[in-house]
Amino acid sequence: MPADPRSALAPLRHPAFRFLAAGRGVNLLGNGVAPIALSFAVLDLTGSVNDLGLVVGARSLFNVIFLLFGGVLADRLPRHLVLVGSGVLSACSQAAVATLVLTHSATIPLLIVLSAANGVFAAFALPASSALVPQTVPAELRRSANALNRMLANTAMIVGASLGGLLVATVGPGWGLAVDAASFGLAAVIFAQVRIAPDKSAAEPDAGPDAGPRAGLVAELREGWSEFASRTWVWVIVVAFGFLNAALSMSVQVLGPVVADHSFGRSGWGVVLASQTAGMVVGGLIALRLRPRRLLLMGVACVGAEVLMPLGLALQEQVYALALTGFVVGMCIEQFGIAWETSLQQEIPVDKLARVYSYDMIGSFVAIPVAQVAAGPLAHAFGTRAALFGAAGTIAVSTITMLAVRDVRTLRAHGGTGLRGDDPSGHAAKPVPSAVDPVC
Repeated sequence: MPADPRSALAPLRHPAFRFLAAGRGVNLLGNGVAPIALSFAVLDLTGSVNDLGLVVGARSLFNVIFLLFGGVLADRLPRHLVLVGSGVLSACSQAAVATLVLTHSATIPLLIVLSAANGVFAAFALPASSALVPQTVPAELRRSANALNRMLANTAMIVGASLGGLLVATVGPGWGLAVDAASFGLAAVIFAQVRIAPDKSAAEPDAGPDAGPRAGLVAELREGWSEFASRTWVWVIVVAFGFLNAALSMSVQVLGPVVADHSFGRSGWGVVLASQTAGMVVGGLIALRLRPRRLLLMGVACVGAEVLMPLGLALQEQVYALALTGFVVGMCIEQFGIAWETSLQQEIPVDKLARVYSYDMIGSFVAIPVAQVAAGPLAHAFGTRAALFGAAGTIAVSTITMLAVRDVRTLRAHGGTGLRGDDPSGHAAKPVPSAVDPVC
């Protein structure tokens, strides 16, 4: 019997989805440890905010540069094998970082090179992982699958962030990086178990990575760009998130650990990050129950809560207040994540989805390395508090810009039939009247 789409756990009846979600969960458990461990490894090494910005910025920069190639690769090859290869290479690069830190052989140039390599490997995994979800479940289960996938991953991040804070405070950041390396290797083994049968794919007939001969690289990039640029709501949100993510990366990834080191401590910062991820899990549970027609509008409106974290850091709130703030922020931002992924998966043809995801990720991530590198100089020039207030203002303006777009406010979900089902041209279908449009 087909899975009941009303059941929140229905996607777990599909083995391919179970392995995909499990692999992401294991991977993200280690990645919950890594940012805390790497940040404090650099601070222990030199104590320089500028050096920390260079190390994390190198990863972000090379991640952005190679995302387009990752999208094309994920649309050409079996996506689960792309994830396996990325996991193996990432395990090796993080193991090298952990070894350098544990043996006290680390230098800033070496950490920059290895961070850049890790960013390249992640660039091949991100589009493949996102585009694989609709191939693992029927169309009517996409939204539940996205919610479950993110909820399981966020649960792993909670454990990872808590473990990261504990490891850094007790045995040092090197062991946290070793845990991240091991998680990449284990995730690669799990991803190898994902099997996609063509007749059970969520794609339309004859769509997918193996459907017929492929054009050249440039032609495929142009095809993906056409899908991306033809929808106003897609590119406006991506551009806005370019500014928003830059502000968040500067305030949370660079300035957050600095504030923690001078106030409530490293283990407390781990609690704050874990609380935000806990909020994401609760947000996923809420999303499993909600059925708003204007799903994208609800998600974008919830993005405004992101201003609370840099504001809390700027106002030097106590750790318990920051943890509560992180929980609320995580709960709200999860509504956007699920709405965004579901909208793209319903709107974009499956055989072009990884390339659209790669353009999405490039636009969303491109300013992150600039912000990370600039965080130190800005904090020195204007003060940490002023830099955090500036980040909060950037987030607020970005959210207002997205809400000003008509398609964001009117685009509606159409259950399992998909948004593209109402318009054979592949563009957003015209909205139909609805009596109930819940907004966060």
